[in-house]
Amino acid sequence: MTFTFKPLMREDLSMLHEWLHRPHVRQWWREPSTITELERDYFQPSADPPTRAYIAMRDDIPVGFIQSYIVSGSGGGWWTNETDPGARGIDQFLANAAELGQGMGRAMIGAFIDRLFEDPLVTSVQSDPAPDNERAIRSYRGAGFTTIGDVDTPDGRATLMRTHRAVR
Repeated sequence: MTFTFKPLMREDLSMLHEWLHRPHVRQWWREPSTITELERDYFQPSADPPTRAYIAMRDDIPVGFIQSYIVSGSGGGWWTNETDPGARGIDQFLANAAELGQGMGRAMIGAFIDRLFEDPLVTSVQSDPAPDNERAIRSYRGAGFTTIGDVDTPDGRATLMRTHRAVR
């Protein structure tokens, strides 16, 4: 599976909004819930380190959403103990429930991680799925992540998972 990652554009917000309200996505991704909130989150300048959002494309067809951010200093009570300026965080989902459980999530994550590691300053990539989101945890493991442990986040309990440049 070959993926490309198109930077999120304002014209993608309606599609992203619709995806976010699909039951398989909504179960794990509750905010933002309106197009106005999406626009605020992804297109308003802020003092926090930027989140870079992308539409994942497979054969020029939009199949999912993925975002990355600088972990250290991410604000909002997130990752307050992280001091590595090269650590990145990711969050993502596949748009279509029919494509779950077929290895596409693992492949999308792997392709995106490879892209992040093209930047020599990136040292590690982490994610924090809900502890009971077994499908996401399997996808991360398949993409080379290891489980660090359960942690408390501003969104509740999560399983911190991480991969390092050396693993790739």
